[in-house]
Amino acid sequence: MEPRLVFEEIERKNLSRFACLSAQSRGRQRIEEKCPVRTDFQRDRDRIIHCKAFRRLKHKTQVFLAPEGDHYRTRLTHTLEVAQIARTIARALRLNEDLTEAISLGHDLGHTPFGHAGERALNDLYEKGFNHYEQSLRVVDVLAKGGQGLNLTYETRNGILCHTKGKEADTMEGRIVRIADRIAYMNHDIDDAVRAGVLSPDDIPKRITDVLGHTTTSRINTMVMSVIDNTVDDTLKMSDEVAEIFSELHSFMFSSVYCNDYAKREEKKVPELIALLYGYFKKHPEKLPPKLQVIADKEGVERAVCDHISGMTDQYATDKFKEIFIPSSWGSPGQ
Repeated sequence: MEPRLVFEEIERKNLSRFACLSAQSRGRQRIEEKCPVRTDFQRDRDRIIHCKAFRRLKHKTQVFLAPEGDHYRTRLTHTLEVAQIARTIARALRLNEDLTEAISLGHDLGHTPFGHAGERALNDLYEKGFNHYEQSLRVVDVLAKGGQGLNLTYETRNGILCHTKGKEADTMEGRIVRIADRIAYMNHDIDDAVRAGVLSPDDIPKRITDVLGHTTTSRINTMVMSVIDNTVDDTLKMSDEVAEIFSELHSFMFSSVYCNDYAKREEKKVPELIALLYGYFKKHPEKLPPKLQVIADKEGVERAVCDHISGMTDQYATDKFKEIFIPSSWGSPGQ
């Protein structure tokens, strides 16, 4: 028996009746031959890991722009932490870990340089609006693999699109990623804020730490266990107490970190940088990479410019800005 068929049988025998079985996937946008070794969701995961957009996440801001130090989170390390938390919950609830992991690894592929500051800047510039979760889907559907897209399954694509705001995912695995994303960023942002001197552990209200814990590990464990212990059938939830305190922690982080003038002082430069790049490429579409010039012809220049800028890393965007707008030093003869 092919290994894929063995895995599919294991899923049928061992997973919860609320799990999304790979053999029952609604399929891909384009029909293709099945892999003899991997299930469809395992294949999705591998395609995401090997795409260029995934590799670029290591040079994209999570919260702190251009931090000096090796231990601040990037968009890539955030993605890996989300995948770890989501898989833990999925495993405990006997749901499909492969699908959960694929969604987790792909959920932020469309994120801009400079974190949410970059996202807001593009949203203000692009008439049709811009958000990272729709762009993440666009990456896997249209932009990846030289413009061919990754041709992922419906379930992975749906989970990526629905990982944050608006409509919830159709699968429990997708809904787990939404919860895991919040658990991950809330806790690692505390850790980074403490490292940056923006926050002291003692600043966190005692009411919050008494319930969730005093360390990153204890807080994540409390939240994860609360989801596992309080989920009923296909309804994922935390206990009322933990959910209430989690909401309070979210509010605390917004007031103390996400809107902190010191922590966000460099973000004031982002809108103008993005706007100048946007205006330049809009005026000079011939400067876009060839595959994006094709998109400009088919979907309009502004759509292609959005795709180009959102795909940039922080450093690439900064370097491109310098190349276009900052005069270079004049070299001596012969150089």
